[in-house]
This record gives sequence, C-alpha cells and structure tokens, in this order.
Amino acid sequence: MDEPARDAKAPGPRGSQRRGTTPLQSLRRSWDKHWYAWAMVAPVVIVIAVLVLYPLCYGLYLSFTNANERNVAQNIGPIHIGATYDFVGLHNYWQILSGRDGDFYPRLEWTVIWTVSCVALTYAIGLAMAMLLNRPVRFRLFYRLALILPWAVPAFIGVFAWRLMFNSQYGVFNDIITKVGLPAQDWLGTPFAQKIAVILVNIWCGVPFMMVALLGGLQAIPNELYEAAEMDGATPLQRFFNVTVPGLRPVTNTVILLSTVWTFNMFPIIYLLLGNNTTGDTDILVTHAYEMAFSGGAADYAGSATYGIVILMILVAFSTFYRRQLKTQD
Repeated sequence: MDEPARDAKAPGPRGSQRRGTTPLQSLRRSWDKHWYAWAMVAPVVIVIAVLVLYPLCYGLYLSFTNANERNVAQNIGPIHIGATYDFVGLHNYWQILSGRDGDFYPRLEWTVIWTVSCVALTYAIGLAMAMLLNRPVRFRLFYRLALILPWAVPAFIGVFAWRLMFNSQYGVFNDIITKVGLPAQDWLGTPFAQKIAVILVNIWCGVPFMMVALLGGLQAIPNELYEAAEMDGATPLQRFFNVTVPGLRPVTNTVILLSTVWTFNMFPIIYLLLGNNTTGDTDILVTHAYEMAFSGGAADYAGSATYGIVILMILVAFSTFYRRQLKTQD
C-alpha cells in the first residue's frame, strides 16, 4: 500500500521538467522551435498594436478624464503648453448612460433602427438576387459582374454619385419626376428624407457582399435535397423554408453578424452623403462621436472617447449574446 502511494505522489521526469521550467525558458524554447512562425506573425502583431491597441488604450484613458481642445497639450510656435485636464473617473460614463447629456439615447434609438432596417433589407434583397443568379439563365456571368460592381466601387465615389442624384436642382431623380409632370423634391432637405436616403445608399453598398456570400451558400446545398423534396410533393415555398433556409443557416449567421457590426459603425455613408447638411437627427452613435471630437466649439475629446468605448461594449455584448443564441439553437 505504501509503494503505490509513494509512486503516485512522486512526479515523473516530464512533470519534474515542467515544474522546473521558468516562463522565460519556455518562451526561449518556443522561439527556437517555431522561430519562423513568430517571425511571420510579428509584423501583423506590430501593425495591430500600433493601429488598434494603442488608440484603443489611449481612448480608454481619455474617457476617464475631462480632456477637451482647451486643456490638452499644445504647441503654439516654439511655445509648448502642457496638458491641464484632470482624471474624473466614471463621470463621463455616468453622464452618457444616465441620459444627462441628452444625446445618447436618441442617437442609440436611431442607430438601432438604422442597423435593423439596413441589415434586414440588405439580407432580403441579397438573398433574392442570389437565388435568381443561382438558376441557369442566359448572361448569368454578366449579371453577376454588374451586381458586384457597387461593391467594387470605392465607397466615397458611390456615395458622391448618389449625392449628385439626390441634388434638388440638377439631380437625376428630380429630372425624371419633372418630366412626367411631378414637382421637384428636396430629397435631402428634411430629417425623414435624409434617413430614407442614407438607408437606400447603405443597402445599395451592402447588397453585393450579401449576394455573393449567400450565392456561395446556395451553391453548397446539394441538389439531391431539392430533388427529394420535390419528389415528396413539396411546393416551392416549402422547399425554400425546409431546404434553402436550413442550408443557408451557417452563412446567414456569419453575414448577419458581420453586417450588423459594419452597419452599426457605418460612418462614411452618413457623413459623406449629408456632410454638415443635417440637424443631427440622422447622426448615429459613431458620427455623433466624430462631431463631438472634430466639429464646432471646444472639441470634447473625453466625451468622444467615452462614446467610442460605449459603442465597443454594445457591440461586444451583442456579439456575445448572438453567438450564445446560435449555440443554443444548434
């Protein structure tokens, strides 16, 4: 009884070696064995650290201060003026989440409406186009290339083209409706019209990605499933809901998550389409944070940074909840 107990307590050679190895020695051994992998990953890590981690950490730091344009460090010619802002803790977060700033919850409401509308319509139109292009039709390659074109065009070029079409004096939309006897419209003159316009442009920019992703998912569904369902007497609608929708579920879950994150933070379309021609009703959270930091009066760097961190927390919470729901369904 004593010998087995003693043997069980005594660590083997591998266990003693692991206990005697320091973290520095483990890192050095890993470098000697996988130096090529470390060398290949290092540039990416450095770029991410410089472009993502450093701004994120600095923004998090500013969110705990009252930094603005007047009290940050400045250089006026040869004279250097040091920073005079103070550490205020969670005051900025309390101001935003308690609604005392008066802007967060109206912007959050419109951001949610904007995101849900864009993602739902983009998915529906992209799925419809993908199903049409998945059929053997003539000039199918030409149609695919034509529908992918909005995705290939840089966003700012596409947005400026739409801005010209929405122009109240020289736009193509007013030119068309005036020729049929209808009065010209100020397409970007009211908050409601601006909201409709930005949703339309965002859908136009987002449909190609959704269509290509869903088209790949449709082509991965075996034709035997459709043939079996048809032999069982299933109608086209039943084949859609019982074969197509379940077959597209992995692709659908991914594209909806990506599209939601992208649309929630879609800064260029709203900013480039409307510019300063807005009362603020069409500003989503990210454009409002930009306005706080770079437009008018004393720029509120701390408030803008706080908005950025809150946006990050909202998206992380949504992504976590969404993935857990998917695991539950699976």
